[in-house]
Amino acid sequence: MRVMVVLAHPSAESLNAAIAQRALQALTRGGHEIYFHDLCREGFDPLLQGREMRKDAHLTPSVDEHCAELRVSDGLIVVHPNWWGMPPAVLKGWIDRVIRPGVAYEFTDGDSGEGVPVGLLAGKTGLVFNTSDTPDARERGVFGDPLERIWKDCIFGFCGITDFHRKVFNVVVTSTPAQRAGWLDEVEATVNACFPPVGGGN
Repeated sequence: MRVMVVLAHPSAESLNAAIAQRALQALTRGGHEIYFHDLCREGFDPLLQGREMRKDAHLTPSVDEHCAELRVSDGLIVVHPNWWGMPPAVLKGWIDRVIRPGVAYEFTDGDSGEGVPVGLLAGKTGLVFNTSDTPDARERGVFGDPLERIWKDCIFGFCGITDFHRKVFNVVVTSTPAQRAGWLDEVEATVNACFPPVGGGN
């Protein structure tokens, strides 16, 4: 399988970075082809320019590459922290520029954009790993877990991805090394479940 992995965290020493690396290791051992982007390290420009908004717009080489990889991938893994109930700005910009018409969704003939789009990513698997400093009960009871709705319905569901999985690791700020090691084992197990190793692995 071909799997696109996107990391959105500014620190190479973060739990997010470790999660992404464990996911990459699992995919590599599983015999999968990987497209990996560390958005902050690569300096991905999150600003959507007006000239890019049209379906037939001329894209920068970087965005064009990301779009091409998304088209051919069998799955997408996204790793990011929960900041204010939202993805970091660099990831929001990536969504704006890469999850675009003609790549991730399109409207039928005669629909000017007011209707329900056709998802072009149907059949792919979506997996999101989030970190948070908020306990589950407070995240769900007080805030309503907005990231679940954003990824499951507003992004993946909108684009036709129904095979959706998400894991949240919290509370990071008070976690122990043993807890983090256990979380990384969960990452590997989840990746292997979503993207089974070729030939059963070893």
